[in-house]
Amino acid sequence: MITTDLCSKIQEAISAFKLQGRPISCDRYGNGHINDTFLLCVQSPAVKRRYILQRINHSIFKNPVELIENIRGVTSYLHQKISQLGQDPYRETLNLVETLDGQYLFKDSTGCYWRCYLFIEQTICFEQVSKPADFYESGKAFGNFQKLLSDYPAAKLHNTIPDFHNTPLRYQALELAVSNDICQRVSRVLPELEFIRSRKQELSQATRMQQEGRLPLRVTHNDTKLNNILFDHTSGAGICIIDLDTIMPGLSINDFGDAIRFGANTALEDETNLDQVSLSLPLFELYTKGFLEGCKAHLTTDEIQMLPMGAKLMTLECGIRFLTDYLQGDTYFKIHKPNHNLDRARTQLALVKDMESKWDAMMEIITRYQALFQ
Repeated sequence: MITTDLCSKIQEAISAFKLQGRPISCDRYGNGHINDTFLLCVQSPAVKRRYILQRINHSIFKNPVELIENIRGVTSYLHQKISQLGQDPYRETLNLVETLDGQYLFKDSTGCYWRCYLFIEQTICFEQVSKPADFYESGKAFGNFQKLLSDYPAAKLHNTIPDFHNTPLRYQALELAVSNDICQRVSRVLPELEFIRSRKQELSQATRMQQEGRLPLRVTHNDTKLNNILFDHTSGAGICIIDLDTIMPGLSINDFGDAIRFGANTALEDETNLDQVSLSLPLFELYTKGFLEGCKAHLTTDEIQMLPMGAKLMTLECGIRFLTDYLQGDTYFKIHKPNHNLDRARTQLALVKDMESKWDAMMEIITRYQALFQ
């Protein structure tokens, strides 16, 4: 539902952008939980056009100016690269719409920030893997994203969420929550704490390798879920990466790992029957094949060999974050039942345990596709 107050803000935002036509409708769009997203239709004498209009949640993204600078820099670079390849940059990357004063961000009279994209027609977005080919295509799309941006100066990007994938720092936050024990819950999670603490040395492995220069800084998406890809409605190919708010400097293994954590788990994120939680090796293989095929030899040997560790670290990190929030009183992640964050944490840790049992098989898959696509 769009309230009268919100409607006036939408109208104010619409009037700020260079649109090719007269606005005829604007409705809520998609299933996003952070920004307010609307599908805007305009009519010109010749044709009807559609745009995506978004109000940025600046309580989460506290510096919208830096955020839009990141998106503008990356999408402009992608537009140029895709054009050079003889492909369609208006279909294969997001394109921001200018404001009337030549900017890409509009601040309304109440201090809220808005942006506008060209709508990409004849595409579809999936919330979850319904057929294995979708997961392969998602790996290929994110691999291609890495390839296209392999020469982009990642260090120039702003950190829109500082220390987002700083796993050692996430562990420190957990131990602080244990020490404070403000909700008197530590006694309920001793097995989970023991599990995490026994893997403490692994938590800093990726950051150490980055400091040693063995894992290069890359442009990373940091939210590599299936629903952040647009698929061609006809061919089913993954053609465009969307939701670029968390574009930051980072490690390629984290993007790979988070996709595996989310997409190759056989159970729901809050599954309470931990016997149902496992890593699907067929899905892991499909994503690996797609990702390395999309990268086309633009990752280093160390990066490729660390991809399974990326999956393990991202899953551990997510489990740590859920457990920390549980100990702090469920103040960050929304919960829908008692012990929800604890259930989520246990699911992530069970997935880590299953990964460890399948480690040799995961490494064999990586080595096989490395030889095929390097």
